[in-house]
Order: sequence, then C-alpha cells, then structure tokens
Amino acid sequence: MIVTLTANPSLDRTVELPGPLARGEVQRAIAVHQQSGGKGVNVSRALVASGLETVAVLPGGDTDPVLAGLFDGGVPFAALPIGAPLRSNVTLTEPDGVTTKINEPGPVLDEEQQEALIGLLLDCSRGASWVVLAGSLPPGVPADFYATITRRLRNREDGSEAPLVAIDSSGAPLAAALSGDVEGKPDLLKPNAEELAELAVAAGFTGVGTAEELEADPAVAAEAAAAVVRSGVGSVLATLGSKGAVLVTADGAWLATHPPIKAVSTVGAGDSSLAGYLLAATKGGSAQDCLRQAVAHGAAAASLPGSTVPAVHQTTPNAVSITALQKD
Repeated sequence: MIVTLTANPSLDRTVELPGPLARGEVQRAIAVHQQSGGKGVNVSRALVASGLETVAVLPGGDTDPVLAGLFDGGVPFAALPIGAPLRSNVTLTEPDGVTTKINEPGPVLDEEQQEALIGLLLDCSRGASWVVLAGSLPPGVPADFYATITRRLRNREDGSEAPLVAIDSSGAPLAAALSGDVEGKPDLLKPNAEELAELAVAAGFTGVGTAEELEADPAVAAEAAAAVVRSGVGSVLATLGSKGAVLVTADGAWLATHPPIKAVSTVGAGDSSLAGYLLAATKGGSAQDCLRQAVAHGAAAASLPGSTVPAVHQTTPNAVSITALQKD
C-alpha cells in the first residue's frame, strides 16, 4: 500500500481556452474540468486508476467538495476536520499546452492540527511500502514539516518497520528536506528542472544554470541530481518536461525519453510521473523500470485534458527509451 499526504489540498478547476490567453479581455472557455487535487491527492488518484492500493491523508471536513470528489472518484482517504474550507485553484490551458495557474494559499493549520495530521498519517501508514509527502504547505506550517514527518516515520514508538518516503514539493519545504540530518531526508525526491537547480545549489553543486539549461542538457541535470544524492537523499527523479526525466541513484544515472505527444494539459503530469515510478517500484521493478513507467505515465497525463490521470493501460512504457548517463 502507498499512503500519500497532502497538507494543502485543493479543488482544482481547469479552464480550456480556444486560443492564447488575452490579458484584460473577455474569453469564453471551450471546456471546464473539476477534480479534487493537490500533489498527494493526484498521486493517489493515479494509483487508484491503475488498481494499486492507496490512502490519501489530508485535512478537510466531511462536507468539503474536495472530500466529496475523492469519495465520488473511489479514492480511499482519511481526513482531519479543521473547521475551515479547503482552497480552490484555477488553471488556464491554451491550445499549445501552455498553462497558467492561480493557487490560493489555503486554510491555516495551527500546531495542534499539525500534530493531529501527523498522528493520522502515522496511523494510516502502518504496513505501507511507501509514504508520499507532496505539495505546498498551508499557512502556519513550518518549512521543515516534511522532514519532521520523515523522522517520525523512521522512529515510531512501536518500533514497526518504516516505509520508504518520497517527497515532491517546492520552495522552502523542498529545501528543508535537503538541509536537515540524514534521518529527515527522503528515499526519493521528485523535483522538476527548476526545483532541481535550486536543490543542487543547496547541495553545493556549482555547475548548474537555469532550469532551461538543465532541460536542454540531461547530463548536467544528472550531475546536479548526483550532488543531491551525495547529500544523503536516496535517489532523485527529475522530470524535465518534454525532454523526459532523469533518475539518479547511488548506483547510476539514466535518462528516459518518450516520443513527442500532443500536449493537452500538463497539469498533474509530474504527479502522474511519480505515481508511475511507485507503481513499478511496488512490483519489484529495477531503477530503469521505475524510470520508464514514470515517463510513460507523465506523457500519458500530458495528453489528457485538465488534471485527468491515466491508468496504466493508457501508458506506453515500451515507447520509452532509456540511456545510461555518467554522473559526477
């Protein structure tokens, strides 16, 4: 089983435009999609679509539209009532795949609610193979929240076996996952190119340029990810948009690419990539197998509207090419 934590879930509305976004003008949408969202929620949705057992842990009241959407979608969840509505996010997609996101901050979680959410996660994750800590943190939650949870998972009072931990976040929470002691560092980090550039600098790697440069040169991306691995992280799955993804572990580095697709919406594609990786990992796949399924899932997600997640039968892992890379 894979348990996900989304500390700042959302009701995601994706609006499809018939042409480029025209600032200051009135435009009519050609379609609108609505999903319960947040990175961890999206991972759980993708796992359910492929028949894998999962539980999404999140804050939210019984009548909140986010929880109603999970119930209607058949996604198992455990929620902590917080007495406040969850946020809504809006994404505008243009025909060429360009997306513009407007994200609300979310409700404040006080210290008591934070501790209760951690307790709920610890209870739900007994016997789990992986725990995914994903997305932004709501107001009031310290940047090292994910690192704190990782330590708690690995040092349970009952001495039970700790699950593997994956973190997919950005900004201060992602940096905090790298800056603490080894006990607080995850087994897997899933940054995009921009986040990888920030992480590599934090890890002391000086050969990193912009996100665009990392996407253009996967070898440099692999070197950047290797610096993060040397800092104590188990492995790094760096998604590089249409250029594929790089996986770096202590044993090697690989680039995976997928033939070009027509991108409909990139919303949630990275979350689907992480779900694909975990899907292969739970089946005992090798590092290359996990990377292959990650890229296949991400490509399939980008070809679907809104934040729709693909099932494994909608992916084409056999079309993915794997190349071994040198890592510094």
